[in-house]
Amino acid sequence: MTFSIVAIDLETNEIGIAVQSKFPAVGAVVPWLDIKAGAIATQAWANLEYGRTGLKLLKAGADANQALRILLEKDDMKEHRQVGIVDLKGNAVSFTGSECYPWAGGVTADGVVVQGNILAGEEVVSKMLDAFLSTGKDLAEKLMRALEAGQKAGGDKRGQQSAAIKVLKENAGYGGGSDVYIDVRVDDHPNATAELRRVFELYSLTLLEREDPKDITKLTDELYYKIGRKLHEIGFVKSPLNSVDEIKPAFIQWLHTENFENKERDDGYVWNSILDYLFSKKG
Repeated sequence: MTFSIVAIDLETNEIGIAVQSKFPAVGAVVPWLDIKAGAIATQAWANLEYGRTGLKLLKAGADANQALRILLEKDDMKEHRQVGIVDLKGNAVSFTGSECYPWAGGVTADGVVVQGNILAGEEVVSKMLDAFLSTGKDLAEKLMRALEAGQKAGGDKRGQQSAAIKVLKENAGYGGGSDVYIDVRVDDHPNATAELRRVFELYSLTLLEREDPKDITKLTDELYYKIGRKLHEIGFVKSPLNSVDEIKPAFIQWLHTENFENKERDDGYVWNSILDYLFSKKG
């Protein structure tokens, strides 16, 4: 009842998983990641021990194929399982048990594995892999586009309910306090993949690491006045702002209210992503 993609970027050392299912809170079950081991997606009749033990095996030195073999040897229910594993060297392997409901199967390439069950057809996983390999973006965007391609190709033939994306990057978590770079979930929604994209884009606005250093605009007086009018239009300030000296602190306050403190600049420029977000808001 699930399709997923597991991948690693060997240049940035990011590892990630994206998944969608006609099942509530799939992000709490399928994805298992460890920055010092690799990534595992366990699905169909999911065996959470595949995640726990599989990551331990990878961390201890087993490659993806070895870890899979050991997991399957110890599982009497393996024909009901589906699992995808990518290790830190980019080895990728997928297994689909013979008792998984059709269509079920997986495809692999260097550093990436895609699998799914109860799908509209084989095209779901092949389109996901094509989208991933043809997207010249960072790992998170590649995963998102793969998930969207899978849904466009028919996805889970029973429909949608939940989706998730999780990416690890060393010390890239909030305040540098963890390796969890991106962790976004939609637990119950009739258009889960589209809703995941919406929340992903909103969350991405808070991540300075995802900005293009060139994607900025100079804060001229004209732009400040435009910002001031927008802040008044959306009700952030009750009275019109009549000078740049009034607008500047109001704009900074708005940035902090929207959790964009890390996007605040002191060089007279503003990120275009922030402007786009502000001017897209309705009054």
